[in-house]
Amino acid sequence: MPETSNIFSKVSDQLEASGPVGAQLYARLRLRIVRGELEPGTRLSEVDVASYYDTSRQPVREAFIKLSEAGLIDIRPQRGSFVSRIDIASVLAAQFVREAVEADIVRAVTARANAQMLAELDEILRLQVDAAGIDNPQPFIDLDEAFHRKLADIAGQGAGWDFLQPLKSQMDRVRHLSASQFPRSILVEQHTQIVDAIKAGNASAAEEKMRLHLRRILDDVPVVAAAKPAFFIAEPS
Repeated sequence: MPETSNIFSKVSDQLEASGPVGAQLYARLRLRIVRGELEPGTRLSEVDVASYYDTSRQPVREAFIKLSEAGLIDIRPQRGSFVSRIDIASVLAAQFVREAVEADIVRAVTARANAQMLAELDEILRLQVDAAGIDNPQPFIDLDEAFHRKLADIAGQGAGWDFLQPLKSQMDRVRHLSASQFPRSILVEQHTQIVDAIKAGNASAAEEKMRLHLRRILDDVPVVAAAKPAFFIAEPS
């Protein structure tokens, strides 16, 4: 079973001097779990994390509690804290909520987007085309997140997008696993169709394309789970 100290010795990721320590720890640990750098079953030690980040154990404990609430770690009394496996039921629930929210977002974007906003979306799409062809999936995933965040900002729902983040943690883990298994060009095409509908002023089409785009993960989940069974909670037989 991987240990925290072994994982953290390989990276350099110090905290910023300003800003709440607990929030920074949560964000950094969440990102590593979502990316798969901290695999399911990895034991996370408060002592090791506090030592690595040169902080006390209290903010680490606070971060662990938030990670547990997001379903990313399991805190087991007298045994320790461990990176959780992916719960497919949580993935499906997050997809349902996210689809409902982003369907309304693209409708709002269709009504509000101006030439500058559309140009910014086009630039993200251009960068996605380039990123889709490289081996490392991380730049593409970052741009995918930036695309959806930009839509939320244009709709005036940046705070709503932030609210979704802990809810879609398990979904994001699947997205990172699937990015290495499926052609990313499909996602670029779907994003382009969404933007084209927005440019045409067709809110219904934009919503339809967004719903189809976000439902793709429903097909991806069983394939990814079969390829990476150790990452998922086993379904009852």
